[in-house]
Amino acid sequence: MGGLGQNGYMPRSNRPRRPVSGKGSAPGRGAGGKRSGDVPELDLERARAGIARRESAPDGEWMVRTMTARNAEKTYICPECSTAVPPGIAHLVVWKDDHLFGAAAGLAERRHWHTNCWMTRSYRYR
Repeated sequence: MGGLGQNGYMPRSNRPRRPVSGKGSAPGRGAGGKRSGDVPELDLERARAGIARRESAPDGEWMVRTMTARNAEKTYICPECSTAVPPGIAHLVVWKDDHLFGAAAGLAERRHWHTNCWMTRSYRYR
């Protein structure tokens, strides 16, 4: 039975249910008795920015994640130029993917870089 849902019927669409006339629902409640305020709205900007990409360079394999200006909440020091990456400035979070002591150690040693510093970095060994 291809295409049938768990109950043997065609799956429902993703549209919200309409209230059935004669059956009032409690204020602030939607279909299924759940409060409409319980589920936070999806932040697409944060979801897109949270995905790390792999970059290969002469100095190894790196995982690079974009930090949007909206999500940058703390001050960090860029390892390339040794100046501050202040809150509210878009930047990159970078860590070694091929760390000698494993991926967890690489993640623990992640650093926040100015985007331009990362793109133009020198490949000297530190």
